[in-house]
Amino acid sequence: MSAPASGAAVRLRDLEIAYGGEPVAQVDLSIEPGEIVVLLGPSGCGKSTLLRALSGLLRPSAGSAEVDGVAVGSGAEQCAMMFQEDALLPWRTARRNVEFALKLRGAPRGERRGEARELLAQVGLQDFADHLPSALSGGMRQRVQLARTLATRPRVLLMDEPFGALDAQTRTEMQRLLISVWQRYRTTVLFVTHDVDEALLLADRIVLLTARPARTQRIVTITEPRAPGARFEPEFARLRYEILAGLGESADSSADLATIIEN
Repeated sequence: MSAPASGAAVRLRDLEIAYGGEPVAQVDLSIEPGEIVVLLGPSGCGKSTLLRALSGLLRPSAGSAEVDGVAVGSGAEQCAMMFQEDALLPWRTARRNVEFALKLRGAPRGERRGEARELLAQVGLQDFADHLPSALSGGMRQRVQLARTLATRPRVLLMDEPFGALDAQTRTEMQRLLISVWQRYRTTVLFVTHDVDEALLLADRIVLLTARPARTQRIVTITEPRAPGARFEPEFARLRYEILAGLGESADSSADLATIIEN
């Protein structure tokens, strides 16, 4: 994937989204090229709504959303959305699901099969290319979805709790896979989750949102290297405590920061 143009990859300028005249989200945010930014906030606060506005599925009631300096909705944006449900075509094999995305991208027919197999190899499914989705586990289907999404060569990857329905072990595997894929492509990622540990593991920056309407409460910058073992470091524990406090989830807790770090 080629690198985005200079300047912010994503720019939300006083973006407001409303339903029935009631504001759902009011956000101003810049995301740099190749950055992973995680949206974290209470359920129903408008995190997914922001992704849909950026993908062009929702029209803002005020402000604007831009990708590489071009307004979303102009047809020039290059965002790809990855949902919690894989939405694979059940009658197509893993390879042919990826080939379908390549076809939509305009890849020459003679190149699709080889590129699809290469993408599946990158997500560890080279031996399952000819399996139908019904023959794959939930984690494997999400791997196919990731390969299919990457096949579109997006400037920005929008991820709406893509690992939320997976068991803990598979979720950890998918988090590691996403980091590996990101290190290869350096695609800009905007990721929505309810999981503080997931946010801390994946993000360059975490945007804490208020309850509906979603507004930026605080932005936390992560400086530690991405590694599964990092979550046991004192700095990780401190940030986790601060984020939970910011979300109001530790207000009634009697545990102090030292106790959290020791544990």
